[in-house]
Amino acid sequence: MTVYWLLALSGLGFLSVVFAELVRDGYHIAGHYWPPIQRYHMLHHKAYRRDLSMVSVEAYCKAQLYNDVPEAIAMIVAGAALALVTQLSVLWIGCVYSLGFLMTAVGRSQGWLLATDLTHKPGALDTIPSQWTVNRTYHWRHHFDQGTAYYCGHFTLMDQVLGTALSLKGKVIGITGASGSLGRALTAELQRRGAKVVAFTSSTEAWFEEGIDVIQWHTGAEEALAERLQTVDILILNHGLNVHGDRTFDAIQRSFECNTISVWKLAELFLSTVQASEHKALKELWINTSEAEVNPAFSPLYELSKRTLGNLITLRRLDAPCTIRKLVLGPFKSNLNPIGVMSPEFVARGIVFLAQRDIRNIIVTINPLTYVAFPIKELFQTLYFRLCSRTK
Repeated sequence: MTVYWLLALSGLGFLSVVFAELVRDGYHIAGHYWPPIQRYHMLHHKAYRRDLSMVSVEAYCKAQLYNDVPEAIAMIVAGAALALVTQLSVLWIGCVYSLGFLMTAVGRSQGWLLATDLTHKPGALDTIPSQWTVNRTYHWRHHFDQGTAYYCGHFTLMDQVLGTALSLKGKVIGITGASGSLGRALTAELQRRGAKVVAFTSSTEAWFEEGIDVIQWHTGAEEALAERLQTVDILILNHGLNVHGDRTFDAIQRSFECNTISVWKLAELFLSTVQASEHKALKELWINTSEAEVNPAFSPLYELSKRTLGNLITLRRLDAPCTIRKLVLGPFKSNLNPIGVMSPEFVARGIVFLAQRDIRNIIVTINPLTYVAFPIKELFQTLYFRLCSRTK
């Protein structure tokens, strides 16, 4: 019983810390929308250059005094109210946790402590944005990508709930297979979210709405897109081929050339464009690998080529210079699958909804087994690749 009691107390203590962080995130959001504190929060944004170095000591101290000190006080007051209302003394841990932020904020506001916190440490970005907790790259995006997103201070829970863990506004997003059913649905959905779409298509007859940059290309000519990919923020590799039951040599060659090799080449071309420090924060690669990674698609060559691609992407993620998302999609109605049960518009909305909540393995399907089987497969395969392979 003593062990269970200690575990319960530890859990409540941790929840009090999470509560304190949620209060901080709420105060931060209010700082962008509520006029009484908005101008004080803007001092925080004005205190840093693009490399997160201080504009000046004076600006930094002023921002700490008028933004960080009140923020920490709000955390303490809310935590104390929670502890008093519930009469659980263990919840005072959240107040002690918040008190640490108040002390450092006061010290920095007076110039006694000029070392910034880890999320504002100056210098080049050296990692991709983290998913569950906030690192420098994640928070950098709040300052210099989109101020109305990436609000969280430590845990990313608030952003995931609100859909502000990835901003698509103003992003240049390239989509291959853009003339297909899902390509068109994604184009429309992304435009609604404020993105600028570049449509990569092999069709010479496809028509797109005005304002969309259309690039003609074909499988085997991936290198020709290298220069254009330099200007793309997010690349969605969505093109593919389904030969259904055909198992001839030509069908094998065409399936792997289109579904695996072509996608892999474009992925590597795009990853090679991640060169500047800020590219680690801004660039992303989304790849439609399909739920054929773990489930039968009643098309053997489609399964084999997609599973090979999925395995390669899992391996590449270990050293990727930017975020890579897998789109694990169930059967939707398209030219490749005329008997699909989901609409491409529904799938597109699901993809964007989950991406904006920073889900790295985006599963949209009616098959409940995929939601269980795919994460297990991805976990163990990642561990296997990490243990049994190396970069050099």
